[in-house]
Amino acid sequence: MTLNGIDIASYQSGIDLTVVPCDFVIIKATQGTGYVNPDCDRAYQQAKRAGKLRGTYHYVGGGNAVAEADYYVNNIKGYLRDGLLAIDWEAEQNGAWGNEAYLEQLVRRVIERTGVKPLIYSMASRYAQVAAVAKKLDCGLWIAEYADMNPTGYQAHPWREGAYACAIRQYASTGRLNGWGGNLDLNIAYMTREQWAKYVNPGGKPAPAPSKPAPAPAKPAPAPKPAGRTYTVQAGDTLSGIAAKLGVPTSAISGYRSGNPNLIYPGEVLKINGGNAAHKPAARTYTVQAGDNLSSIAARYGTTYQALAAKNGISNPNLIYPGQVLKID
Repeated sequence: MTLNGIDIASYQSGIDLTVVPCDFVIIKATQGTGYVNPDCDRAYQQAKRAGKLRGTYHYVGGGNAVAEADYYVNNIKGYLRDGLLAIDWEAEQNGAWGNEAYLEQLVRRVIERTGVKPLIYSMASRYAQVAAVAKKLDCGLWIAEYADMNPTGYQAHPWREGAYACAIRQYASTGRLNGWGGNLDLNIAYMTREQWAKYVNPGGKPAPAPSKPAPAPAKPAPAPKPAGRTYTVQAGDTLSGIAAKLGVPTSAISGYRSGNPNLIYPGEVLKINGGNAAHKPAARTYTVQAGDNLSSIAARYGTTYQALAAKNGISNPNLIYPGQVLKID
């Protein structure tokens, strides 16, 4: 029994997982200790509502293995024992590349914090070193190796299938599926839905209940002011989208119970400080960080990458640099 699926990052922001055919989707959640995919929760909740198997992954940046593990866990704790966990171990933008002791420390910390053993993702060329870590920690492997860069749909038997043992094989980064106009990473999982569930929730332990927001204390009614409004989160909302809708910066919104502005829940009541729907936020800028791309920045501020590229005179929207200051408004 096998399952067909995709993995996505902010490059696929807005993808409609109710339309794109997939048994499972694994979504980039975090990278290093400073990046959260702004489209992660929207995509995750959509996949969940659609009954898709789902998971998240952390892209290793190097620097401090424990801090990275904690950063990942703290940002996806609302998904624990609901979605599969994975650690992405690649050479690009990874200061610890080649040091599998770092990888082992990071994965071990995730296991300590969650009680869940994540899959370890890497390329076939690093199989022996990564497989040794996976064996030591009893983790599954997710291995990437492509026959070529030609567009392809799902494949029942990818190139070099069986050359190495793995739980999931990523065999294309140029996948083409109905419902999405660009490239997708295509994967085959060598498991049943029941086996997937064991990776997600070993032992069938109950998922931790998300904390409920504390009731607001009673206050005397103040004189009417623009500040102090509230907004009830709707399915599919993001913080940047709410900010754009209400004409306030994202920094003016508070009260999300997760403590993570990229993790909000339908029904949650947010506090809106200042502004009104008729006013636009003041002119803003953003300094590009390592791991950023124009699509993720645009999603964060409720705009489009085309608008940002035009405003900043960027001829190639796929080419931005850490330290570059972008005009948002």
